[in-house]
Amino acid sequence: MKTTNTMNRREMIAASVTAAASVMIVPRHVLGGPGQKAPSEKLNIAGIGIGGMGSGDTQSCGGSENIVALCDVDQGALERMGKKFPNAKQFADFRKMLEEQKDIDVVFIATPDHCHAVATMMALKMGKHVHCQKPLTHSVYEARMIGKAAAEAKVATQMGNFGQAGEEARLVCEYIQSGMIGTVREIHGGSNRPGGISPRGIPRPKDKPPCPPKLNWDLWLGPSPERPYHPCYHPFAWRGWWDFGTGCLGDIGCHEFSKVFKALKLGHPAWVEACSSNHSLGKEIANESAPLASITRWYFPKEGDREALMLYWWDGGLRPQRPEELEPDREFGENDWTYIVGDKAKIYGHRIIPESKQKEIGRPPRTLERSPGHWQEFFAACRGGKPAGADFAKHSAHLAEVVLLGNIALRTPGRLMWDAENLKFTNNEKANALINPPYRQGYSL
Repeated sequence: MKTTNTMNRREMIAASVTAAASVMIVPRHVLGGPGQKAPSEKLNIAGIGIGGMGSGDTQSCGGSENIVALCDVDQGALERMGKKFPNAKQFADFRKMLEEQKDIDVVFIATPDHCHAVATMMALKMGKHVHCQKPLTHSVYEARMIGKAAAEAKVATQMGNFGQAGEEARLVCEYIQSGMIGTVREIHGGSNRPGGISPRGIPRPKDKPPCPPKLNWDLWLGPSPERPYHPCYHPFAWRGWWDFGTGCLGDIGCHEFSKVFKALKLGHPAWVEACSSNHSLGKEIANESAPLASITRWYFPKEGDREALMLYWWDGGLRPQRPEELEPDREFGENDWTYIVGDKAKIYGHRIIPESKQKEIGRPPRTLERSPGHWQEFFAACRGGKPAGADFAKHSAHLAEVVLLGNIALRTPGRLMWDAENLKFTNNEKANALINPPYRQGYSL
């Protein structure tokens, strides 16, 4: 008989994960085929894109799991992270890494948006567990395909919208599902961060400064159309360019809308339309970069017990009419936010407004299981537990698909009628061309 003092580290890790997630751990060779490691062992993790969000993702898990491979198109990022994980092999091309290194169990993906899907799909097809930053994909078609591939692969997946694991998201769901705010007719979400997500509403630069010597620009471009290097794209500022990012909506929409998609089991919208500050700026801007400010609307028809509702997105300083119930000294529509209109009560953030009504109503009945944490639920899923809260097939691929429909509407005037079954708009071929933009040679799903 072993005592607690003689338990080895592997046994302690397995025990702690089991306790935190309240799941029965099944040996991975049963789930993933011959040669898979037992769940008592550390997971072997590879990071793709380790200079920004990927740096935090990798370091946050480097103490509890094995970081065995690092991949980035910027040699400087590899050098910096290599000092923290000197035993990890280094690669510039994720395709080469996945083909050559056979001991990888889990892949973290935190590249710019345009490379999310191609890296994710390759990892899924190879049977790897995948954690990918939001918005999961760059296009609507990619989101649909990643959702299908994840369901077929039967591996653990998680999108990086960390708030989905929090208490506030569960409170909002419980308020809605308990009926305490009545029938939901409108949902508003938005982001008015000071300084914005990245430069937007600007034309493509015409000058051609030299590429930094440690940056592989061809690999950075990945599947997107070729263009010269410019510092307005890398680092970070890529979010505002349609070829690489998904603007403010793509960046924050998956954060703010996740909880309401879960609470109301939102399916597909019947139509989507949008207006933005790009409207009067001409094609050289509208076709290149996301707008400085925009409003997007999705209409969801009645489905089952859920009544028809409107979903709205606001950014760049735009916001809906201030609710009369909100106290005059409270902020409204600042930073990242959600506002939900029920016919009995309204929620701003995760609380009923006004505060006096919140105190009167109190907390909703506790009906949802609480999360042990975003990473904990993902690693429990990797070790044979239940799917994580932002699992691709069950939640986040669909969420990303609907959010990204909004970006097509931002680039296409008029109301777009959506045929979800056939993955096309029934009334606009220009919009259809944006559902699945072509890849450069050498990249595919």
